[in-house]
Amino acid sequence: ISFNERLAAAVDGARRSGRPLALMFLDMDRFKYVNDSLGHAFGDRMLKQIAERLTSRLREHDFAARIGGDEFNILMENTNREEAVEIAANIVDAFRAPFSIDQYELYITISIGIGVFPYDGEDAQTLSKNADAALYRAKEQGKNRYHVFHSGLHLGSYRTFMLENELRKAVARDELRLVYQPRIDAADGRIDSAEALLRWEHPEWGVIYPGEFIPIAEETGLIGEIGEWVLRRACAQSRAWRDAGRPPLRIAVNVSMRQFLRKEFEASVLRIMAEYGIAEGGLELEVTESVFMGYEDTIARTLRRLHRAGLHISIDDFGSGYSSLNYLRRFPMNTIKIDKSFVQD
Repeated sequence: ISFNERLAAAVDGARRSGRPLALMFLDMDRFKYVNDSLGHAFGDRMLKQIAERLTSRLREHDFAARIGGDEFNILMENTNREEAVEIAANIVDAFRAPFSIDQYELYITISIGIGVFPYDGEDAQTLSKNADAALYRAKEQGKNRYHVFHSGLHLGSYRTFMLENELRKAVARDELRLVYQPRIDAADGRIDSAEALLRWEHPEWGVIYPGEFIPIAEETGLIGEIGEWVLRRACAQSRAWRDAGRPPLRIAVNVSMRQFLRKEFEASVLRIMAEYGIAEGGLELEVTESVFMGYEDTIARTLRRLHRAGLHISIDDFGSGYSSLNYLRRFPMNTIKIDKSFVQD
């Protein structure tokens, strides 16, 4: 029996009995990176561990099914909203520990959307649609989160859908912009570098900040194209300032995990620097702590090669994640940017 048939039968039974029914949609946020970097055979072994860990937090009568590459659905009959939230919290907690396979220790984050019959849908199709909408909201809020559906989600999901469609056209339409935030040397007041900040100037919606559209770019794979555009535009600006007779100025560019895991990333960075004649020390790559989780060895090798090639490396928002001092020992960091939560008071 398929999951959809099982769900339809459960909804019919819940309608007759007058008992609630909870439906969860789960998505493994970073599982695709495992397949891309370590291969599908390794990914299949990890899926078995994921399924075992997931079912270990379910009750005997709950029904779980894998419905996609990294997607699971869970059907929980005779379960109200409070019980579903408690189970979701237990599942999220279970996925905080790493998975150990061979010599690898990998972290997988999980997002969960919850819909409850009859409040969030009086038939299987509506309940599924609303649990899916809650899943997208959980992903928007960050990793290792769950979200319960409410009626206001449709508007947010529609905006995400529209943003994704428009973002695919933004580069071609030349709607992306870089603005440059100067960094001042506190000792002498001199501008010693600048940070390139990405903005999307939509003709109808106005300025959209990266916190809203970068997660969409990462989910859809557009981050590669956008990331290369940012690197190229920042290097072009550096060259333009130099040609205008201004002193050399290092420009910092933020780099996401998805960019780091692209096979051509390193070669692309070096090619663009050579194309615009960017000298050693003229480009800085900013990474956050979350980039390292689960891929320390791969990213460490890439960063060391880029560092030897003359790039300045900085860690951004240090202290907002695991704050491991081990990162500072293992990675070739030139600069540490301490998260504002540590200094604002």
